[in-house]
Amino acid sequence: MLSSTSVRAYLHLHFLVMIWGFTAIVGLMVSISPVALVLYRTLFAAVGLGLVILFFKKPFSAAGRDLVKMLSVGFVLSAHWMLFFSSARVSTASVCLAGMATTSLWTSLLEPLVNKRKVRPLEVGLGILAFAGLYVVFKFEFDHALGLGLALASAMLAATFTVANSRLVQRIDAWVITFYEMVGATLFSLLFLGISENKNWNGGAPFVPAAGDWVWILFLAFVCTVYASTMATQLMKQFSAYLINLTINLEPVYGIALAFFIFGEKERMTQGFYMGTLLILLAVLLYPLLTTAILRKRNRKIIEAGK
Repeated sequence: MLSSTSVRAYLHLHFLVMIWGFTAIVGLMVSISPVALVLYRTLFAAVGLGLVILFFKKPFSAAGRDLVKMLSVGFVLSAHWMLFFSSARVSTASVCLAGMATTSLWTSLLEPLVNKRKVRPLEVGLGILAFAGLYVVFKFEFDHALGLGLALASAMLAATFTVANSRLVQRIDAWVITFYEMVGATLFSLLFLGISENKNWNGGAPFVPAAGDWVWILFLAFVCTVYASTMATQLMKQFSAYLINLTINLEPVYGIALAFFIFGEKERMTQGFYMGTLLILLAVLLYPLLTTAILRKRNRKIIEAGK
């Protein structure tokens, strides 16, 4: 929890979230389809991670069951990114990022099931508050319903792989986890690309990137994935999956500010949109404050009972 972690680690987490807030913007800057973008991103990330592991002489070995789990999480991660970039394409970067705020709500339901612990009313309550913020966004931005729906599905998948990684990182090196997940994501992207090309689901977007696309593809692969995803997985040793995903709710705040700075009036939304985003931010800020207050109250009761 936040009270037992260093300020430096918490600030690092926010820096990673700010990087992710930029990814939806990058998805709008390239000409290729979302599926092709995810394929290139994961392929280059897998190669980069493999070189890093070789350089630091880390073992690639993993138990058969763990290997299957990591590759499977890679499939989920790939689908999450496809939905994420598709959401930004059919709506705006801001709507896409706002939809991702429901990640904490999904996590508050999934994590107790996976870790076999009781559902914490505080986590569910704050998750619902974040969802209420999303409802306000949806109410005022109904013309972006498809984009918001895709973002909601993406958020649910994000919660799934974060909870899975929070268990894997307890026994496997974060670099190795991310490497195998990128391999799995590459395989799933390649398979889905073949299906989408056959069904003409790519909207006519090209497969081969334009010259200017490569800078952003490499940025996604090495900065947003090799660096950010691995460091986030590493931070799971210090933070719960719920706290990480609740902090990720700040992704729309960082991303919306960056989108407006880059695209200007194109990303200007209604007043209701920003009201909803403020509710999301409130949920993020309340979690560490309320958690600390509950812990202090609990410790005080224990001390009083021992007297």
